[in-house]
Amino acid sequence: MKELRLMKGNEAIAEGAIRAGADAYFGYPITPQSEVMEYLMMEKPHERTGMVILQAESEVASINMLYGAAGTGKRVMTSSSSPGISLMQEGISYMAGAELPCVLVNVVRGGPGLGTIQPSQSDYFQTTKGGGHGDYRLLTLAPAYVQEMYDFAALGFELAFKYRTPVMIQADGLIGQMMEKVEIGDQAARFTEFDQSWATTGKKGRERNIITSLDLDPARQEQHNIHLQAKYADIVKAEVRFEEIQTEDAEYLFVAYGSSARISQKAMQLARAKGIKVGLFRPITLWPFPTEQIDAISKRVKGILTVEQSAGQMIEDVKLASQCRVQVEHFGRMGGMVPSPEEVLEALEQKLIGG
Repeated sequence: MKELRLMKGNEAIAEGAIRAGADAYFGYPITPQSEVMEYLMMEKPHERTGMVILQAESEVASINMLYGAAGTGKRVMTSSSSPGISLMQEGISYMAGAELPCVLVNVVRGGPGLGTIQPSQSDYFQTTKGGGHGDYRLLTLAPAYVQEMYDFAALGFELAFKYRTPVMIQADGLIGQMMEKVEIGDQAARFTEFDQSWATTGKKGRERNIITSLDLDPARQEQHNIHLQAKYADIVKAEVRFEEIQTEDAEYLFVAYGSSARISQKAMQLARAKGIKVGLFRPITLWPFPTEQIDAISKRVKGILTVEQSAGQMIEDVKLASQCRVQVEHFGRMGGMVPSPEEVLEALEQKLIGG
């Protein structure tokens, strides 16, 4: 039976992981995502479902614990914020190379360096372009609502096991800290029905499984890379997610994700009140990016404004998607500053309409 709760985004994703039947969480506290682990410890999911919660000694330790537990076929998750995710990059690359399913959560704060504890979206490059070494990709979900923080926990595990790949849930500090009503679903059963032939579950009369991302034979390593690229191509075909709001008659387009999309939606309403026909396109998967959909819209609008809490990172993918057939500009705030709808509208008028 579903219930309604008032929750922070960080709390919602933690509850979502419990309800999705997660087996374990390994993490380390860092603002603005510390409530994820705090909530898990307070809720005592080991008493509810048997879920293991462990605070590691560092982010490096937690990602390697994730590697070990994921190798046994368990549903495992970690969470951190920007500098902590940076420390995990080597382990994330290892897990992508070893094809280990897991859910990673990044509640992004401003940078570079230790930066600030205020919200940001400046980790877009790090996540979507491969923050670690090697030719790998992270299937990335970008929630814009606290409800999606809850929902994407289950979806993240589903996609991770479907494709045997790490899945990143990339929120920003605003979504992690804000409180909204969340519809909570029933407790899922412990996740056991999947192909375990690859996992280290004990030999049981079969050849041993070796979970590794290392192969010193270049021919075999190339074949493994070819296999990974084919898998990523399958993800691009099947898992693109997005939302369109009033794009049918739009002459101009906002492209924004996460909290920036919510701000842009209000800016869109202000623009339409002034007679400016603006639509909003929200990528829900940052990778795979909704390239074809933006390409189609770019053929019928006069200009596109990307709205990001960064110096401009997603704008590169939007320019590639639109194939330079239309003017694409960027508006953003940095260092933890959150733009207002009025600022977004002013940027639209200055950069595209009056430009």
